Amino acid sequence: MHDIRLIRENPEQFDAGLARRGAEPAAQNILAIDEERRALTTRLQEMQSRRNEASKAIGAAMGQGDTDKAEALKAEVAQIKTDMPTVEAEEKALGEKLQDALARLPNLPFDDVPQGEDEAGNVEVSTWGTKPSFDFEPKEHADIAPALGMDFETGALISGARFTFLRGGMARLHRALGQFMIDRQVSVYGYTECAPPVLVKDEAMYGTDKLPKFAEDSFRTTDDRWLIPTSEVSLTASVMGQLLDEIALPLRMTALTQCFRSEAGAAGRDTRGFIRQHQFEKCELVSVVKPEDSGAEHERMTRAAEDVLEALHLPYRKVLLCTGDMGFGARKTYDLEVWLPGQGAYREISSCSNTGDFQSRRMNARYRVAGEKKKTEFVHTLNGSGLAVGRTLVAVIENYQQADGSVLVPEALAPYMGGTTKLEPIS
Repeated sequence: MHDIRLIRENPEQFDAGLARRGAEPAAQNILAIDEERRALTTRLQEMQSRRNEASKAIGAAMGQGDTDKAEALKAEVAQIKTDMPTVEAEEKALGEKLQDALARLPNLPFDDVPQGEDEAGNVEVSTWGTKPSFDFEPKEHADIAPALGMDFETGALISGARFTFLRGGMARLHRALGQFMIDRQVSVYGYTECAPPVLVKDEAMYGTDKLPKFAEDSFRTTDDRWLIPTSEVSLTASVMGQLLDEIALPLRMTALTQCFRSEAGAAGRDTRGFIRQHQFEKCELVSVVKPEDSGAEHERMTRAAEDVLEALHLPYRKVLLCTGDMGFGARKTYDLEVWLPGQGAYREISSCSNTGDFQSRRMNARYRVAGEKKKTEFVHTLNGSGLAVGRTLVAVIENYQQADGSVLVPEALAPYMGGTTKLEPIS
């Protein structure tokens, strides 16, 4: 959500920020609604003031024996009381219209975000690791994994397209990856482990900018709850409506949960394999910080995600997303893209974003400035993947594949695999 005061003070700068995102100018429309609403607010205040004055004057007129004046004042008060509900309803409707208009506008990028229309405008920041070399033609995971327990056919039989049934060592490797990720984020980077609900109310989805614009990308239950597209929603919404003490910041939370996405905006993409599923697990990272700390926190969070890839010895690159490729709520985003030998390409495995106060304004999450009893400010929120478990499984399969169709288990996962060091094809 945007600060209406900043739009009033500098509408040209606001529209320039939207233009960098490829969005149409909106300040004129926003300010027109705002002006109309404020005029009604002023009118209401004047009506309330006049009603109070007239009510007092009735008593004075009665005391002076001026019944005609008293009756006229009574009639005026009665008319104001009749008119006020209509004006109040109009003001409320305009307030909701203003909120809806603001809620549909993307966040504005930071100045250091590169300009670009799509992923072609992204900037590679760094690379890590050595791409594996093979004495055979490396295969894509979708060609290797079925023999190892990644059952696409049964998943589709039970639930339809974009669902997968994991068995045996493949299921254990998937579980090991998730446990390794969250253990590392807790023990090394000090995130607090959480087990949040995966069903949330409208307010939680709205506060984390998933509603109203992206309703079609998520699943909704018959009792009007939402299956979370990421535990960013649950974790960030845990401070919804709260006034935090400055000493409590930063808050760093992590959760390993099931996530659910309809993939409505990805029709026809990655239909083969395990990369883009309706149901998947992710180790999510969320930080709630003071505004002046969010830049450094963004770098720290991204580093926490990178560390998992390095511990698993998976080659990757770090990319700074351009204005046209960032998510709706982000002001700045780093993507981590892991190398997939079977595809001969880097693919996204983590996205770490600084949303500034965009989400906290929507959910009214503030903190009390230390030493100043009445001063409060909106917190800044950040979110990232540390990592997407399914995509990491894909990366392990492709980078650790062997000529005989087996897959070696990364050494870092040994404590979680009960002595299993290799996944062998199931005969």
